Amino acid sequence: MNTAERKRLVTRHTEEVVTEEELDDLLEEPDPSIYIGYAPTGEMHIGHFTTIRKLADFLEADIDVTVLIADLHAHLDDEKSPFDLLEARSAYYEAGIEAMVEAAGANPDDIEFVRGTDFELEEPYTLELYRLLADTTISRAQRAGSEVVRQSDNPKLGALVYTLMQSLDVAALDADIAYGGIDQRGIYMLAREILPEHGHDKPLCLFAPLLSGLSGGKMSASEVGSKVNLTDDPETVGEKIDGAYCPQGELEENGVLEYLDHLVFPILEEEGEPFVIERPEQYGGNVVYEEYGDLEADFLEGELHPQDLKGATGEAIAEIIAPIRERFETEPELLASAYPDRYD
Repeated sequence: MNTAERKRLVTRHTEEVVTEEELDDLLEEPDPSIYIGYAPTGEMHIGHFTTIRKLADFLEADIDVTVLIADLHAHLDDEKSPFDLLEARSAYYEAGIEAMVEAAGANPDDIEFVRGTDFELEEPYTLELYRLLADTTISRAQRAGSEVVRQSDNPKLGALVYTLMQSLDVAALDADIAYGGIDQRGIYMLAREILPEHGHDKPLCLFAPLLSGLSGGKMSASEVGSKVNLTDDPETVGEKIDGAYCPQGELEENGVLEYLDHLVFPILEEEGEPFVIERPEQYGGNVVYEEYGDLEADFLEGELHPQDLKGATGEAIAEIIAPIRERFETEPELLASAYPDRYD
């Protein structure tokens, strides 16, 4: 595979690359590496799937992929995960990520999974962390993590340490590229500033877009209709998509279109399948899309009705998440142990 194709795979469906020139140089080197971290807090949902689907692109581009299950981070961020549930939630996240990678058409065995407690509790990591703590002001750490960790006028120390640990994780895992949502930008820009000051390489950064919730606006973990859960059955998926915010001809905050663009079409492309919308002949008959751009153009021009779009999207998403849902159904202890209050 030539460098141009590798770059296309790496950068497609991303919000920003810092920097393009560094990526060009990196792809000329043997065995580049990338890492992404997930703090095992709440249940995983379709928003996670869009970022995890990209791991298939990285593998296809011959990039070594490491997934950090950031268990300590999950507790440090305002104790979103109780300490006694970290092991269970880490196991659940790892299983879920494996299932999503496989559903995206890649082999999860090609990914290295690491937990924060594997290396963040001993030297040299701890000594490096103390050095960063000594050099970093509270305001600088707060600014960097403002979009990631819970903030207040009187923040807990855990949230501030979280930010520096995430910066240090890049160096500890020897990753050339740090990958995450665009909300992680502040932390990784801090990493680019402070890691070279401590003898580490400046990481290249790759950011995924934050996608809208199905009800419009930002996706909300507490709003049931805002997202599709990975355990939703086809009927539930259909109901959520049917009730989604999707006004005729509008792109802004349209979660239905965003999930088609960043999740459904890339997976169908991997499978060599088109996106089919079934319609009665009186309404134009079935329409087949090979490219997302053609679908978006028809939607904007009023050639594609929102209800027709929603029906096909619900079916496609339900089919895509089916193997993930089935894995959790065959291993019910994963969810029961991770969220005992919800699955008792």
